[in-house]
Amino acid sequence: MDITVVGRNAEISSRLRNYIEEKATKVEQFDPRVQRVEVEVTHERNPRQADTAERAEITVISKGPIIRAEATSSDRFAAFDIAMGKLTERLRRARDRKKNHRRYAVVAAPSAEAPAPEEVVIPETDDAPIEDSPSAPTKHGVAVEAQLGDSPVIVRQKLYEAVPMTVDEALYQMELVGHPFYLFIEKASKQPCAVYHRHGWTYGVIRLDAQVL
Repeated sequence: MDITVVGRNAEISSRLRNYIEEKATKVEQFDPRVQRVEVEVTHERNPRQADTAERAEITVISKGPIIRAEATSSDRFAAFDIAMGKLTERLRRARDRKKNHRRYAVVAAPSAEAPAPEEVVIPETDDAPIEDSPSAPTKHGVAVEAQLGDSPVIVRQKLYEAVPMTVDEALYQMELVGHPFYLFIEKASKQPCAVYHRHGWTYGVIRLDAQVL
């Protein structure tokens, strides 16, 4: 398992790196198939945001779904610990869901005509430099940042491979990455969709009917 630690507006000390690597190794206890753990530490320079100036984002890439967690604090170590706690809970939830699926799964007889499973290729995730003008990224998992004209607005884009899924699967993926919404291609209709949190235990689905001009 590879562990990468990068900083944005933040210098990663050897003490922090060793601390993160030691804690991140526990991921294998929940997912033995994990291939890479990526940790990004960001420092917010705005003094008005001192209480949340340090942000830690942890991403687990394995042969299963991508699982992510993030947290903020006034201290980098605390931000990482909070994010690690969230990540651990999501890893445990994913492991339990996998066990339940295996318990009730119907095993099909092997077929000579069945195609061999495709090898999963994990893209590199080293961020690209800021570009002079906005443009769509072409490499999976690589962030492309661009400034809008002379304004201070920075747009960060990432390209992901979309695997068609059901609404239920999209909700599950949304919980694993800890986002309030999740974009996906709906399996039955092939429509671009987004699921999102509304309030309580209710969710919404936005569907796009793409019109080709």
